[in-house]
Amino acid sequence: MRGLLNKLVSCSLSVAGKWQHQQLRRLNIHEYQGAELMGKYGVNVPKGVAVSSLDEVKKAIQDVFPGESELVVKSQVLAGGRGLGKFKNGFQGGVHIVKADKIEETAGKMLGQILVTKQTGSQGKIVSKVYLCEKLSLVNEMYFAIMLDRTSAGPLIIACKKGGTSIEDLAEKFPDLIIKVPIDVFKGITDEDAAKVVDGLAPKVADRSNSIEQVKKLYKLFCECDCTLLEINPIAETSDKQLVAADAKLNFDDNAAFRQKEIFALRDPTQEDPREVAAAMADLNYIGLDGEIGCMVNGAGLAMATMDIVKLHGGTPANFLDVGGNASEGQVVEAFKILTSDDKVKAILVNIFGGIMKCDVIASGIVNAAKQVALKVPVVVRLEGTNVDQGKRILKESGMALITAEDLDDAAKKAVKASSS
Repeated sequence: MRGLLNKLVSCSLSVAGKWQHQQLRRLNIHEYQGAELMGKYGVNVPKGVAVSSLDEVKKAIQDVFPGESELVVKSQVLAGGRGLGKFKNGFQGGVHIVKADKIEETAGKMLGQILVTKQTGSQGKIVSKVYLCEKLSLVNEMYFAIMLDRTSAGPLIIACKKGGTSIEDLAEKFPDLIIKVPIDVFKGITDEDAAKVVDGLAPKVADRSNSIEQVKKLYKLFCECDCTLLEINPIAETSDKQLVAADAKLNFDDNAAFRQKEIFALRDPTQEDPREVAAAMADLNYIGLDGEIGCMVNGAGLAMATMDIVKLHGGTPANFLDVGGNASEGQVVEAFKILTSDDKVKAILVNIFGGIMKCDVIASGIVNAAKQVALKVPVVVRLEGTNVDQGKRILKESGMALITAEDLDDAAKKAVKASSS
């Protein structure tokens, strides 16, 4: 989530009093994909085409933009701050307004390169496509977003008559400019609701009635496509008095994947944490963090408690990993592969309280994982519950150099000590 929504909504894990970022379970799509989707719903968007090679750039200029003197060239990565970003090849900025004779050169400096922005981290993200857009004559830039709001228990539309730049700073300095319009999820958006939003945008030249219709179309898209976020910064007015979505960020609820197959087919795994991609394929609940102790636990509550106690004893969890109540040996093996793929992990803590999940299944998975993965870090294991004796026997007979623990507190202490030795 970016922009104003960082101020309005946060989703974090509280780990022993220290806040850590939690990745939301939602699909994020590229700007060009969002523009295409909005266009299908009758939302005004700039004419544009996504390209992945210089040959496609040439063809697009000839077929889509003949006679255009300037185009906007936008790198496509799933992160904000592209305009102020920097490529690892030294090229500055992921968004440029370019003269026609410089378009290929500019696109060539972006395609296949790594762009680092304030949201990507130092590792950056690869640019596999650039989005060529017509250069609009904008006379005013505003901010628009729809999000899910816990307080009103429904969609919330946010509007601001200033946009295109840092909405966070604007919200901090001029909070009165931010208009929030909660929508009754049962009634849907009314003309009165849409009018309030347009009043918040305060367009200078765009037709009021047409602007109201644009807001209603955006809300329809938000609901029908199971969005969790629709953010347009800027939503702009053009010299021909149109309200246009000049940029867009859309997120979708992963729980709706079964009925939004076309949208979820747009997922770009090259832009995601490869560990989380692998976990999703193995049907594991995994969220990467920044610590040094890899955690494998069954049950979300126990996983949270494990992370808290690790922090209590001076360590930092490298992840949230819940293998669930019915994980197979194969899933346990995949979990170990994911944990050991993280170079920051200095020790692994396995904490299993067997109920539906049987301790012997976990133990067999650990042994099989050790055969397939070169375990170069110490592994601390705490087993309790269903089939615990069988599980401990499997581990003992395996000959593995494991560190066993009697309870969670003991396990956390041993994991922290092992990670620092």
